[in-house]
Amino acid sequence: MINIQHVYQEIAHITSEENIMLDELLKNHTYTRLGGKADILVTPETFSEVQQLVKLAKRNNIPFTLLGNGSNMIVKDGGIRGIVMSQKRFQEIRVDDQTIYAQSGAAIIEVSRRALKEQLTGLEFACGIPGTVGGALFMNAGAYGGEIKDVLEKAVVVNPEGELLTLAAEDLDLEYRTSNIPDKGYIVLEAQFKLEPGNYQEIKAVMDDLTYKRESKQPLEYPSCGSVFKRPPGYFAGKLIQDSELQGKGVGGAEVSTKHAGFIVNKNNATATEYISVIELVQKTVKEKFGVFLEREVKIIGEDADAETVQSIKKN
Repeated sequence: MINIQHVYQEIAHITSEENIMLDELLKNHTYTRLGGKADILVTPETFSEVQQLVKLAKRNNIPFTLLGNGSNMIVKDGGIRGIVMSQKRFQEIRVDDQTIYAQSGAAIIEVSRRALKEQLTGLEFACGIPGTVGGALFMNAGAYGGEIKDVLEKAVVVNPEGELLTLAAEDLDLEYRTSNIPDKGYIVLEAQFKLEPGNYQEIKAVMDDLTYKRESKQPLEYPSCGSVFKRPPGYFAGKLIQDSELQGKGVGGAEVSTKHAGFIVNKNNATATEYISVIELVQKTVKEKFGVFLEREVKIIGEDADAETVQSIKKN
């Protein structure tokens, strides 16, 4: 059993008390607006603080979870035990010649906009990805034919022992929507992107076109985790879901988007339990109809909750 107050005092020696929250509802910190309580949510301000938090958790055998900005994950209604860390304070983006250095909490969209301002090409594909730099590396995010691995040169990470490492892109085993970051237990703190000189108007034209496609086709008016499923070989997930006549079908406040079948939206104060039930409904139906199993792109973390807790979350 974790002594929360004791852990709180330990963390207060590492970072300011204003960066520490107890029993914080994680639905307030995720794109999907889903998730139960974290025992302790901490938002460190420096790389050194991250190292110290990792070492504290390891030394005391405290569960440690990286939240990022909660864009491509679902937190279950039972919440997360131990320490949950947000990187929202790591927002710095700086440019040196043709290289952009971006901290893990910076939105990858903002990095693409900075590249445009500096007339650097290569990150146009990221102009509509709703996640952070850290999350983009974690899953080798991509869109419209581009991927993070195409432009990533190096990454600064903290390993499970709390050591600060600088790794080359090839050390991260970046493949389609995967990397070795979760398996190695790395926490990304900063990414180094190598871009090419370009023409401002040409870069902007590409980004404007991709932004139009995203806004016209994706259900951005509702909370969601983005694209839920990976593209199965030889198929498109959205087309399989659409042809399964699942659009508009749902459980509670969660449903398959009528605008883009590849999205599941939190349309009316859904719980994580409801949202996950829709994912499972889609997987079951598509498997039965087409013999194709849709593998999740979104990560599901946390603990299940009893019915009383689920209803309490729904009210809050």
